[in-house]
Parts: sequence; structure tokens; C-alpha cells
Amino acid sequence: MPRLNRNHLTSKIMENESSRRSFIKTTTLGAAGIALASSAKSYGQVSGANKKVRVAVAGLKRRGKPIIESLSKIDGVEVTYVLEVDSRQMKKGLANAEEVLGYKPKAEVDLRKVVEKKDVDAVFLTTPDHWHAYGTMISVNNGKHVYVEKPCGYNLDEDQMMVQMGVKHPDLKIQMGNQQRSSPESREIIGEIHKGVIGDVYKAVAFYNNNRGPVNNPKVVPVPDFLDWEVWQGPAPRHKFLDILEDYDWHWLWPWGTAESGNNGTHELDIARWAIQGDYPESVQSHSGKFHFVDDGWEMYDTMEATFRFPGNKVVQWDGKSRNGYHTYGSGRGTIVYGTEGSVFVNRSGYTLYDRGGKVVRERKGGQEGGLALGGGGDMTTLHVRNFIDAIRNGDALNSHIEEGAKSTHLAHYANVSSMAQDSYLKIDPTNGKFRDWKAMKAFWSRDYEPGWEVKV
Repeated sequence: MPRLNRNHLTSKIMENESSRRSFIKTTTLGAAGIALASSAKSYGQVSGANKKVRVAVAGLKRRGKPIIESLSKIDGVEVTYVLEVDSRQMKKGLANAEEVLGYKPKAEVDLRKVVEKKDVDAVFLTTPDHWHAYGTMISVNNGKHVYVEKPCGYNLDEDQMMVQMGVKHPDLKIQMGNQQRSSPESREIIGEIHKGVIGDVYKAVAFYNNNRGPVNNPKVVPVPDFLDWEVWQGPAPRHKFLDILEDYDWHWLWPWGTAESGNNGTHELDIARWAIQGDYPESVQSHSGKFHFVDDGWEMYDTMEATFRFPGNKVVQWDGKSRNGYHTYGSGRGTIVYGTEGSVFVNRSGYTLYDRGGKVVRERKGGQEGGLALGGGGDMTTLHVRNFIDAIRNGDALNSHIEEGAKSTHLAHYANVSSMAQDSYLKIDPTNGKFRDWKAMKAFWSRDYEPGWEVKV
């Protein structure tokens, strides 16, 4: 099946750590659940917790709601602004925020205005993927801490620019929203894996499957009066408005989305890379295609298998099925880690440790976090948001510093590039993450930007 170039819409569319963190260190892992359930009053007694952190939340349609709910549970946090380009969604989001917070934040459309405000210390970016790097850059350049949802960048170049931004501004915190990094159960078992509980680790399989349905073939229509289309497009090259862009389906169009690998795969690939203690791989090769509803408006592949080979003879495999709900591994998403003396199954609900013969050694169940539901939210999101706030207040280590987030996001982009390059086998320099093939670097490393919206360190 022919591959599609992400730099433009198809003519069809255009014509039509490795151990327990501070929140679980004083007692058993069960204490983490107690800590999460503790009152705002008790949390306010923690050293430094009374320093107010004022935040802006950009994007209210999906992740914005659970982020605001998580922020409401942390004493001394004030949501001063909420941002949304869809006036209908702004109305709903403001009402929800006021109900959850007990007060009404200020409403704005354009992040470029809000990052200049003095009553904002940190920005939460829950925008479409193509806005993540640009939003991070302008926020950090204006002295704001940033919590940016995955994938941190729309492409490989943006990932690395965000890391450079973190180096340039070491006093500002930049955390990626891969919330499983703050799961007590995941942190426990990954720490044990690193200490040899399953021997020498040699392989990890990251997987995700969903039963997504058909997408309407997009049509060019007038921009609706409720949408600020200029701000929605942000740094992306300008296109005419398509009637399927109001909701979730921008994910499956290359000018704005990063496919399922970037959308959900980043989470599981991050756990796999964390488990094997790999930085950048030496190679990637994918097998991908659009196999379901082949004549609909979904522009990308909907099924992918990708293999990443890391130094030390370690392998990460990605099995992504967007439109087939069969639970190949007994769950809709998760990661399986293989070692010389056993294996581990880990997902958002906890983990199961097996010996080499396949016998269950230990099982731990965790809190509640959205799995396949759009928007997600739950215990892990709250823990991850709290970790970010604690890092700002008290200097705590981030559970997913942008450098780590970018390395995991790279895997999603590598898989996409291999797919767009006809499932090519691509060699990568494991010391810096760049392709060894200059043609791949030229064609897929970065993107064109709308003049005046360039992403720069």
C-alpha cells in the first residue's frame, strides 16, 4: 500500500528513575494511595506547599478537564486562565472549571497573549500535537514552567529543540504528560527490573489496540463562526478548513497529527524504553498500512508493527492496532518486559511479575486511570500534575523531564518516518538520535512552518 507524505494533505482530501519516589519512600507502596487521598489541608502543611502557583490551561476539549480536576486537588494552586479556540467548548469548559474550582478563571483564546501575563507561573498544554513545541517555546521564553501533553513535539526536530530549551533555562520545569511515569506500581516494578528481578532485560513489547470506527471523507467548508481557525492552525502551514477538524479526527491527518504512535503509543513506548534503560536506538523498521475502512477520510496507517534495536542487543517492539479491538495480550494497552529469568506485564492498572516458567510471582493493582477512553484522567494524572507542581515549589525531581519525554517521543516519530518511507529500514546514530541517512534527515526530520510562527530555541 502506498505511503502518504505528511507535508501536505492528499489530493483526495483537498478535493473532497528507576525506583520509588518521595511520595512512597516513607512506607509501603500502599501509602501512595493514602497520600493521593489525603486532604488539601494536610498537603498544605508540606514545606513550601503554601507558595501559590498560578497556572493557565490551554485546551479544554479533552485533557483540559482532567487536568483542571487534578489541579483542584492541590492546595495553593490557582487556575488564572483557561484557553480555548472553540467558543462553544470555552463555554462548557468555563462552566466545568468554575464548578470544580469554586471560582471562574479568566478566558482567553491566544496563548501568545497569556504567556506575557504576570499572573501566570506555569502553562499546561493540552492542545493538538502541532501546537506542543511552539506553545512550550513561547511559554519558557516568557519565564513560565510547562507541562506539555504527549507527544512533546510534532516531529524529531521539535523534540530536540524542546530539550535544548530545557538546557537553556534550567530553572524552569518542563514535564511531558506521560502520566504512567508517576504510577507508584510502575515506578516500583521498573526499579526492580533495573535491579535484576527478571535477570538481564533483552526485550520489551509495547502495545495498544482500539476499535475506532470510520471517519468521514473531509470536505472544505467555510470556517465556522465559533472557531478561531488562525490560532487553531498555529505554526502549521495554512490550509482550508475541513469539516472533520472540530473534534478528534485531526489526529489522523498529517499536517496536525502524529498517528496512533504519537497519540497513544508514546505512553507504552516510554515504559518499554524506561524498562530496558535505552536512550536512542540503532535502527527502526516498521510494517504498516491502512487496512480498515480503506476509502474513508483517515489519512494515515491504522495498523503498525515497528521494531527498534538498541545498543546492547536490546529490542523494543511496538504493536499498534487502532481499528481492531482484539486484545492480543489480554488488555487494550500495556507493556511486556522480558528478561533472562522472568517477565513482567505492566499497564496503567498495575503489574504482574512472572518467573521464567511463566508462574505468577507477584501482582500489584493500582489506582484508576483512563485506558482507552478519550481524554483519560484519574489517579496517575493527579500524581503527575502534583509532581510537576512540587517540582516548581520545592525543587522535586520531575518524573518525566522533557529530556526523557523527548527520547520516548522519538520512538513514535521514528516509526512514523519508517512508515512514510515505505516501511524502510532506517539506521540511527544512538549517540544523538539522528538518522544516518541524509535523505531521511532532509525529508522527515523537521517541517515547514507558517511564516511568523516558526519554532525556535
